[in-house]
Amino acid sequence: MASPLAIIAGSGPGLGQSLVSLLGQNGYTAVGVNRSVPQGASDIFAVDLADPAQTFPVLRDLIHAHGAPKLVIHNTARLHIAPFADSSPADFEAAWRVMVLSAVNLAQGVLPAMVQSGGGTFIVSGATASLRGGKNFAAFASAKAGLRAVSQSLAREYGPRGIHVAHVILDGIVDTQASRDLHKMDPERMMKPEDIAQTYLALARQPKSTWTHEMDLRPMGEAF
Repeated sequence: MASPLAIIAGSGPGLGQSLVSLLGQNGYTAVGVNRSVPQGASDIFAVDLADPAQTFPVLRDLIHAHGAPKLVIHNTARLHIAPFADSSPADFEAAWRVMVLSAVNLAQGVLPAMVQSGGGTFIVSGATASLRGGKNFAAFASAKAGLRAVSQSLAREYGPRGIHVAHVILDGIVDTQASRDLHKMDPERMMKPEDIAQTYLALARQPKSTWTHEMDLRPMGEAF
């Protein structure tokens, strides 16, 4: 039998690439979709998920080639940190497009086929801002909160049809070179992408009688 398809939306450096790698090592045909493709990456497609004209043809081709995905992960993000007075309507719209509209397009492109094939798992990466808006995070938090609401609606609509929808709140800083440069934080206090990826894999393996619909992850010592 062919390996089940896993689609990782937002497969850039850090968690996205860790997911592609780990899932590929655990029996999946793991394919990433990202706005840009790292040099030499053969398993990542360049797609602007906010654009349905780009998104739907790529998803149709993947489903035609590999069958309906058994695992889909939405991991796209656009971090905008600025005082509210310095945040334009365009900043708010850009955050919404990258995080909410992209999830809508992704879900509409995969869920019908997943239902028809008997089910699967759809995981959404959230953040601290999914639950509360911090100072200078108005644009980011508004989008992350909206994404959480979309995830809840999908879980209630598609759970009875065999789709496990899980929203994961990443309550901390994911350890990437970009986050190290931005936050100047001790990497020991950051969330390791490969450890988050292991948790996502465990979610995808949960039996139907014990699905997790929302969970929060944070590094040891993180205040909450």
